[in-house]
Amino acid sequence: MAEAQATKTLAPETGLRIRLMHAPDLAAYKTLRDLMLAAHPEAYTSDAETELRRTPETYLARVAGAADGGWPFTFTAWCGDWLCGAITCERDERIKVRHIGHVVGVMVHPDARRRGIGRALLEACIDLARGHRAAELLTLSVTSGSVEAIRLYQSVGFVRYGRLADAIRIGSTYHHKDLMALRLEPAA
Repeated sequence: MAEAQATKTLAPETGLRIRLMHAPDLAAYKTLRDLMLAAHPEAYTSDAETELRRTPETYLARVAGAADGGWPFTFTAWCGDWLCGAITCERDERIKVRHIGHVVGVMVHPDARRRGIGRALLEACIDLARGHRAAELLTLSVTSGSVEAIRLYQSVGFVRYGRLADAIRIGSTYHHKDLMALRLEPAA
């Protein structure tokens, strides 16, 4: 995929750019990820303490497919030179399930919320997944109490198909995960 196709510029007056993540972005990505995992432990399956010990290079797999338009891929949101958001989409390579992409690690820095960054990242992810002829379905899980995130996912067509009770345990507190899916139709 050409870089021009993988880069969206939104609201030029704000300097917001959505583009595929590249290897040089990994340190900024890890910084954002560490912050988000610590600030919102209920929102992510990964835990901050474990992830803090990882190096930026351990996330290289999240850029692996981007160069040739494959999987996995991560879109990043840049407010000027500052990484303010990210979203990853991956899939299982087993033949029977490779038509399903999984949206993971959706993050928007707290100081950048309510600017449409989450929607822009999600739309870029959906557009790229839709461009893969073999991709037919996207799934994600979202903490049941994350009302704003659920509204966002529903607004682009994700539908809840189930709930995994007690999916995350933090100390003695459990959080449910809503399971959502979006059927990909070919781009018009």
